[in-house]
Amino acid sequence: MEITLFDVPTASALAQILPVLLLALVLEMRRTNLHKRGKNVRRTRTLIGVFYGAFAIVETVMVLSIDGDLLPATWADLAAAAVIFSLLWLLFVFSMMDEGRRERD
Repeated sequence: MEITLFDVPTASALAQILPVLLLALVLEMRRTNLHKRGKNVRRTRTLIGVFYGAFAIVETVMVLSIDGDLLPATWADLAAAAVIFSLLWLLFVFSMMDEGRRERD
């Protein structure tokens, strides 16, 4: 059984473009201190986390679709998807961290 979501050029382009857009979004989020706004900061951070999770899933699907088929996936596709998902999760964790020393001074 083969499942195809995107053709190869579309999946390749989106897999390269989406992380750049996410990086720009993270920079703007940090610049505006979006992760520290709102009546309930925990809810704001949770919503941002849900967005990152959805983004990581979409990006993982794009990487798996680069060879033309979502399923069956090769071991190399799965390894690349796991690395990308992990890096996107780390990016989320780091973007939620406070500056620490500067804020205390």
